[in-house]
Amino acid sequence: MPNHSVLPEIRDDGETTAEREVMPVVNLAFSRLHKAAFGVATGVAGAILMAAITVMVLVSPRARGFPLDLLGEYFAGYTVSWGGVFVGMGWGFLVAFVGGWFLAFCRNLALAIIAFAIRTRAELTEMKTFLDHI
Repeated sequence: MPNHSVLPEIRDDGETTAEREVMPVVNLAFSRLHKAAFGVATGVAGAILMAAITVMVLVSPRARGFPLDLLGEYFAGYTVSWGGVFVGMGWGFLVAFVGGWFLAFCRNLALAIIAFAIRTRAELTEMKTFLDHI
């Protein structure tokens, strides 16, 4: 006989049908970022971007006046040359890797703090409701 109750079905472990359907989506949305993997992904993008910008300045006659050589003040060994493309790729990877790793770290930390606050608030609300019944 089908259950046409308005209330959600509750299993023996206290989990409702709605919770079973929603929790995988919530876990995916709030899953931690792998810091090293995110760093490598942003590092590769940074290396490609740095190489592309350097090659564009070398190849394009309109971009010759672009002051890209100022990056040599920040990145040791970088020049606007074909050898500088590879040095720039290394520096672009390093800087973007550190930035991506730190961004993933901050996101994971923020989500952990938010989850802790929500969990604590829910437990306190449960405790208050429990104490009101006593």
